Amino acid sequence: MNDRGSKTRPSSRRDFLKKSASAAVGVSLAARIGDIPAVHAAGSDQIRVGLIGCGGRGSGAADQVLRAAPNVKLVAMGDAFRDRLDFSRKQLQAKYSELVDVPTERCFVGFDAYERVLACDINYVILATPPGFRPAHLKAAVAAGKNIFTEKPVAVDGPGVRTVLGLYEEANRKGLFIAAGTQRRHQASYQEAIRRVHDGAIGNIVAGRCYWNQGALWNKGRKPGWSDMEWQLRNWLYFTWLSGDHIVEQHVHNLDVINWATGSHPVRAVGMGGRQVRTSPDYGHIFDHFAIDYEFENGMHVMSMARQIEGCEKSVSEALVGTKGSVDLVDRQLYRIKGPNSWQFKGKEQDSYLQEHTDLIEAIRSGKALNELKNVAESTLTAIMGRMSAYTGKAVTWEQALNSTEDLMPTQLTWGKLPLPSVATPGQTQLV
Repeated sequence: MNDRGSKTRPSSRRDFLKKSASAAVGVSLAARIGDIPAVHAAGSDQIRVGLIGCGGRGSGAADQVLRAAPNVKLVAMGDAFRDRLDFSRKQLQAKYSELVDVPTERCFVGFDAYERVLACDINYVILATPPGFRPAHLKAAVAAGKNIFTEKPVAVDGPGVRTVLGLYEEANRKGLFIAAGTQRRHQASYQEAIRRVHDGAIGNIVAGRCYWNQGALWNKGRKPGWSDMEWQLRNWLYFTWLSGDHIVEQHVHNLDVINWATGSHPVRAVGMGGRQVRTSPDYGHIFDHFAIDYEFENGMHVMSMARQIEGCEKSVSEALVGTKGSVDLVDRQLYRIKGPNSWQFKGKEQDSYLQEHTDLIEAIRSGKALNELKNVAESTLTAIMGRMSAYTGKAVTWEQALNSTEDLMPTQLTWGKLPLPSVATPGQTQLV
């Protein structure tokens, strides 16, 4: 299904990557290197935004889109919970009183809130609910003909990824514009480094590594009166049906950089992981550490680590080794190439969370095609295949992950009982 995974001669592959990088970076990179300020979206057409998912990331994305370009308004909001929607709306209205026009009749709560937001007069929708809902919400947004900013990842299982890949094609047929929350692709330092890699600055890539190792994240203690469903939704990070586990929800950023740099995706994963520190049911059933060996079509291997444990070495970074040098990409700290074509980023960095909205609005107003669904779907599946291998202890191929029948979404979304899934046990948990 992926025309980028086939073997090619180094020269033709490099030419392909060079053209791809040029198309992806375009004007926005040129406008952000050095002291040239970022170009904001031009035009007078109003962007009318609907927000689906009013938690921290959704509220942040709404804040960013309102600053990303002129003539943008937030006009509708939806969430599973009234308190989150009300808090988000209050904060945004206080900060952007003239840009937030969300009366009570355009505030929607419940599992069907996304449908009611999409039925409003919007032409730009932000999808920022827990990732387990993303395939269904993307499907509805594409069917409604909306331009979309979707947070990453875009699925938590193989069936979800297959849905999203089909939506990529449907969105292209409809001429929709879609950007994803893999914001490194909109970050000047990353864009310049990857452009140089594609131009051959480190030669042919022979190995790589990527890490997202950090401490613990937030946890909301269960309150009296919360059903199983409410408790899991309010602590969505810790349930694979909602987050995909942190290798999918968080580490997808680093894996996306590797796929971007190589112009391909892994074909096989062998991984390990476990739940050594966060063992209480308060933390659901996900792992707290992963280590995955990803193998690519040309025989290259990439070492991947993802850990959320306090008191341990931290690193959020990517690195690649080539036949002529190496590149280090350490988020918000260091971007450099070592070797005969040595280089270090000295340009003016922009807020990539803001820039991804600016780039999407520019595309909408200029008519220049932009659809990032395929890239983010492939990076999501890369993370999923690593999780599948770690959970089962088995080697997992790209085709096995893509064609998996394991559908993690509950059969019914109701405010009631929802049993806590068991913790995966490598060697015993079955590969589905």
